[in-house]
Amino acid sequence: MQAVDKEVLRHVRDWLEVTQPWLCTIVKTVGSSPRPVGSLVAITDDGRQVGSVSGGCVEEDLLERLRAGEFSGTKPELIEYGVTAEENERLGLPCGGRITLFLQRLDRDDTAWVSEALAALDDRRCIERHVDLASGSTALAAAAHFTSLQLDDQQLRQCFGPRTRMLLVGSGQLACNLAELGTAMDYEVIVTDPRQQFLDQWQGPAVKLVQGMPDDVILEYAADKHSVIITLTHDPRIDDMALMEALGTEAWYVGALGSKRTTEKRLARLRELDVPEWQIARLHAPVGLDIGSKTPIEIAISIAAELTQLRSKLSPP
Repeated sequence: MQAVDKEVLRHVRDWLEVTQPWLCTIVKTVGSSPRPVGSLVAITDDGRQVGSVSGGCVEEDLLERLRAGEFSGTKPELIEYGVTAEENERLGLPCGGRITLFLQRLDRDDTAWVSEALAALDDRRCIERHVDLASGSTALAAAAHFTSLQLDDQQLRQCFGPRTRMLLVGSGQLACNLAELGTAMDYEVIVTDPRQQFLDQWQGPAVKLVQGMPDDVILEYAADKHSVIITLTHDPRIDDMALMEALGTEAWYVGALGSKRTTEKRLARLRELDVPEWQIARLHAPVGLDIGSKTPIEIAISIAAELTQLRSKLSPP
């Protein structure tokens, strides 16, 4: 789930105390689209807005139509944008792009499901929103894993899941660069280092910094299947301890910085420490795609590229 979408739900919960906001969801795209399926925007009658389904022009047009009373709000409605080339140009949509929006008016009765969805996300659990198209009523159902949005003649099913958490073990220059990229890519970045003096010299973005032994920090912050763990210290005493714990978690990606020679030595040490082969096989090392990177920023780019490549294969179509 994108951080901005969680922020949409937070605002909706607050707005429901005083008004009846509109919740709009992208349910279908054709061709190029500024935002993916599942993206949310919430709009109030007085013009407040959070989230996005386009670069802004679609939201402006939608607000005008809402104020004009074009939609009753008694039940959900589907709205299509980008039907003609002229409309694409007017709204700033990519050439040939079309988006279908699911518009739902909320009231106080929706406060319960919005609050429950936010609680699930805070607990890093997946949960599905089921909207009945005939009545507009919403119900929630637990989900074992993230699923793609589905819309049929009876209902909308949309899964909300937690942001992917990126735990970086080590707080040097590479961690600074990777934290910058991770933050821009909407990962929730946490940096840990047992050496307080290194954390005190942190020059990266404003992310959570945690001093502590890496195995303890991993168990507290990055043991679930929505996590990425990458060791970056070059110190076997720190990295090996972190990897022994990380490889036994549900984290979907575990990577370790180092050359091929360093990696061979690391794998030998892990075997001597009786780490099971099936766990060792999960390790991405040397970390990142082989693009000939040398500098910290180049290595950070290679890691971000590998994560993007792998995450696209894990994501539902």
